[in-house]
Amino acid sequence: MIPIADESPRGYTPFVNYGLIALNIFAYFFWQQHTEQFIFTYGLVPAKFFSPDYQPFATFTIFTSMFMHGGLGHLFGNMLYLYIFGDNIEYTLGHVRYLFFYLTAGIAAALLQTFLAPHSTIPMVGASGAISGVLGAYLLKFPRNRISLLIFFFFFIDIIHVPAIIVLSLWFIFQFVNGWLSLLPGLQGGVAWFAHIGGFLAGFTLVKVFEPRKHWKAWL
Repeated sequence: MIPIADESPRGYTPFVNYGLIALNIFAYFFWQQHTEQFIFTYGLVPAKFFSPDYQPFATFTIFTSMFMHGGLGHLFGNMLYLYIFGDNIEYTLGHVRYLFFYLTAGIAAALLQTFLAPHSTIPMVGASGAISGVLGAYLLKFPRNRISLLIFFFFFIDIIHVPAIIVLSLWFIFQFVNGWLSLLPGLQGGVAWFAHIGGFLAGFTLVKVFEPRKHWKAWL
């Protein structure tokens, strides 16, 4: 099942969300060098994060790693989710506050994964943690919105419309189960499941904090 659309606010242009998508695409094609040295330098490596020799560059890699991706499929999947779900959250928070919310969720995601796997030497890259925060916020603010899902089984292809609470709850359960399985010996793999979990929980709990008060301008 692949999400392809949702109930988006009409007459609203999510400038920041479009900018984040453009920045991720630009970083992948024009900044990121797909070499091991580059990935280890600008990706977030938990084993290096706590090393005194790695500071203060560790803080810098929390941000650079958010705009790097492991491949075209990784990039496309993340940007698809950000495109579908991000505009509603930007509409709710306002442009500037949405940007800070997005970055905060990404930081929370990276920190949880790092603290739970402090000795990992696998670089963390991708916008998944920050986007997971957007999904958590979406679940809280728009649980009844209909999500259009593309389903296919061999030659059978169809589009179904499912409430966001079902889609995103199942998504979180999948991340949660795989996250705890990844703690078992030999099942670590290369996916930062707890970054997804951390970002989702951060977005779910912090969206109310970032939500503007009535007397603030909408663009804030």
